[in-house]
Amino acid sequence: MQSKAELKTAKFPDIKTELPGPKAKEIVELDNKYISPSYTRSYPLVVKSGKGAMIEDMDGNIFLDFNAGVAVCSTGHAHPRVVEAIRKQIDEFIHISGTDYYYPHLPQLAERLSKLAPGDYDKRLHFGNSGAEAVEGAVKLAMYTTRRQKLIGFFGAFHGRTLGALSLTASKAKQRSGFGRQALDVTHIPYANCFRCPYNLTQDTCGAKEAKGPHCARIIEEQLFKTTVPPEECAAIIVEPIQGEGGYVVPPASFLHTIRRIADKYGVMVIADEVQSGMGRTGRMFASEHFDFVPDIMSLAKGIASGLPLGATVARADLMNWLPGAHASTFGGNPVAIAASLTTIDLLEESLIDNAAKMGQFLLDGLNELKKKHAIIGDVRGKGLMIGIELVKERETNEPAPETLLEAEIALFNRGVIVQGCGISTIRLSPPLVIDQDQCDFVLKTLDEVLTQVATGS
Repeated sequence: MQSKAELKTAKFPDIKTELPGPKAKEIVELDNKYISPSYTRSYPLVVKSGKGAMIEDMDGNIFLDFNAGVAVCSTGHAHPRVVEAIRKQIDEFIHISGTDYYYPHLPQLAERLSKLAPGDYDKRLHFGNSGAEAVEGAVKLAMYTTRRQKLIGFFGAFHGRTLGALSLTASKAKQRSGFGRQALDVTHIPYANCFRCPYNLTQDTCGAKEAKGPHCARIIEEQLFKTTVPPEECAAIIVEPIQGEGGYVVPPASFLHTIRRIADKYGVMVIADEVQSGMGRTGRMFASEHFDFVPDIMSLAKGIASGLPLGATVARADLMNWLPGAHASTFGGNPVAIAASLTTIDLLEESLIDNAAKMGQFLLDGLNELKKKHAIIGDVRGKGLMIGIELVKERETNEPAPETLLEAEIALFNRGVIVQGCGISTIRLSPPLVIDQDQCDFVLKTLDEVLTQVATGS
């Protein structure tokens, strides 16, 4: 069994048993008996402990984590300063509902985030426990403020699985199947995926390089507002600055700018869902900054507290002016989670955002070299450490290759590298922001081996 000391100093995988090992198998069997089958697991990783970018399973196998709990553990597993902040707060008090009482943690974090968030205006925040709650809060606020009910979202989007957020989610049919009529009135349109343009246009022909903006954004005004979504009834357009579960898709800046221009013209709110892309992951504190994009309302979670449950809805102060009792959360803004978040922000600002930018560029350069070698790589895209590798059956048609994605995930797991897919056939790289160049180089070499294996069937 690997010791804690060995795990702390480990930088690369060390697989000692078959996967899963005997102890991991016992947990999987217990999980199958008692845990909801609605969870999706591509491979049987059973975690015992983690340190930095490394994970140890129940049988002493060591893995290099390039998923970070789905872009959550931004400062790595059990960062000592985050752990110390949590312990210190636990010794003081664990919970006193911020909906009924005051404590310093709420305004302290709110002030910090309000100064960091895009937009040269005063802001207010509401805290919840998750990304879905942050999205629900954003949508409720937009509807409350505008007194409108209709919403516009995008195909491929993931905003959560609670009934309201699920109405906005358009990632996979199985996420909606069996739940009948959706709770909110949402119209979805295609996202700006230039690799797979649904209109068969290019950036040279769609208007993306012109003042009018790309067709996929102009369609809101030119078609939706004239046919199915009267602008006077539209509360908000919700958009991921970089689409997450839809395939780590990076849009042209003009897509977001055109959405902003149209929304301003008709008094529609713009909600930026930065749950997965925010908090330093892209080499900026928020992905919106890459595009000079300023929303009215923003949803945050995942990497905000290094793994503790916390979500935040950030909004213009003049919008977040609802009456007491209009929206609240018993556990939202828990002082232990906020203590972790404040320390997380310290670490991000000190070095980890810069490291995300540097390591992300190193990975993108290496992946583009792999693309020249492997015909099954259709596209490489990303910002910072939010990187997608889209696999295809062959480049003539760029037909998605979901079976190849699953094979690659499992092959990487068997070599000790943890990744997760997104979209139809995209490998998602979302490691902790503490990774170094040696670890990135190891993953590039391992990907090279795995892509050769899955392409040849060897």
